[in-house]
Amino acid sequence: MSARAYRSLEPASISDLAPEDVALNAAAHVALSGGGPGLLRLLPFFGPAFIASVAYIDPGNFATNIQGGSQFGYRLLWAIVMANLMAMLIQTLSAKLGIATGRNLAELVGEHFSKGLVYPMWAFSEVAAMATDLAEFLGATLGLNLLFHIDLRIGVIITAIATYGILMLQRYGVRPIEAIISAMVGVIAASYVIETFFSRPNLGLVAYHSVVPYLGGSSVIPVVGIIGATVMPHVVYLHSALTQNRIIPRTEQEARRIFHFTIPEILIALGLAGLINMSMLYMAAATFYQHHLTRIADIPSAFHTLTPLLGPAAGIVFAISLLASGLSSSAVGTMAGQIIMQGFVGFTIPLWLRRILTMIPTIVIVWAGLNPTQSLFWSQVILSMVLPLPIIALIYFTRRRDLMGNLVNHTATTWIAGIVAGVILVLNLLLLYVSAHTLVPGVPALPGIN
Repeated sequence: MSARAYRSLEPASISDLAPEDVALNAAAHVALSGGGPGLLRLLPFFGPAFIASVAYIDPGNFATNIQGGSQFGYRLLWAIVMANLMAMLIQTLSAKLGIATGRNLAELVGEHFSKGLVYPMWAFSEVAAMATDLAEFLGATLGLNLLFHIDLRIGVIITAIATYGILMLQRYGVRPIEAIISAMVGVIAASYVIETFFSRPNLGLVAYHSVVPYLGGSSVIPVVGIIGATVMPHVVYLHSALTQNRIIPRTEQEARRIFHFTIPEILIALGLAGLINMSMLYMAAATFYQHHLTRIADIPSAFHTLTPLLGPAAGIVFAISLLASGLSSSAVGTMAGQIIMQGFVGFTIPLWLRRILTMIPTIVIVWAGLNPTQSLFWSQVILSMVLPLPIIALIYFTRRRDLMGNLVNHTATTWIAGIVAGVILVLNLLLLYVSAHTLVPGVPALPGIN
């Protein structure tokens, strides 16, 4: 469907929304007309980016940032800053696509690409959704285990019930689920404010290494892990779905104003996610690295090491943030899976069935007694393989004026997005090669990379 056709939808489409969403549209249109007091005019537009931001502070990020901070101190903070700037651009394009076209990325792929390309992309995207859910599900289960000493096998069941309960809020409109996920992001942020107080990082070194790049020897691999696995494939699809019919524009000019109101939310939500990631790393630097504990490479080890170094409260706060991260990101992953299936192939399955299917890999890993940290690693490798597909498709659609109307990319935006996609692709290929060198006998090492 073209952007012009979307903007000519009948007003009846608004009446099909839940009552809460109708009220949201009314408040948004008041703000678009210049009504409302000051910054409060932004509130109707807040929600989608906070849901998307959960993907940037999921349990996989916990493991990567803790490992980087324990091995290299503060020196890899710049990689988090760079990754976050890339994420802001990609998520802005995704949000803009939904606003301009009234379609999400998966739907546009299904409509404009050949079936010979659509079905493989759908299959890869489903695998990515399951790999994402693996990391998130394991994170929540580990959080329950660390906090309450619940057996991992029981924790899987509790996590499944809790995330399904969160997802059931969708029947009441977008606002309730936006509120609970945003609250969990707030819990994670508050946890790391507390961890900052406990760990007392060197703020001068934090500021310096946030802007001064460092690449030395074995630091290349953690940098690749931080940057190359930051943007999650499922959230590239999801953000466009969250904005496509959330606030329905009545004119092309109104669509442009909606996008302008959306930008502050993206900057705030992803900026907060970036600060949380930075605090994960500098907490590890100020505790583990400072005490010469450079081999803290997994989440349970970090928890059990924090307690004697900073006291039991620090360990508890860490586990609470991990649990909030796992529950919220697992719910978001299931939402994205529904969007991907419906968009690519035009059908959905019941939410409870998708919840069961996506938790099967986690159940197998937990009940087989496999190493959760190694499982998290492999999930990140799978995501690295799939990531370039949605980013390339996103750039392709947002540069088409027949779809985007006056929200089409500027030429400079397309070029910058292309460079970002190229950097992510190269880093992911490097990560895959180094992984192959580590795990497959006979694969030669790359010069200068340990």
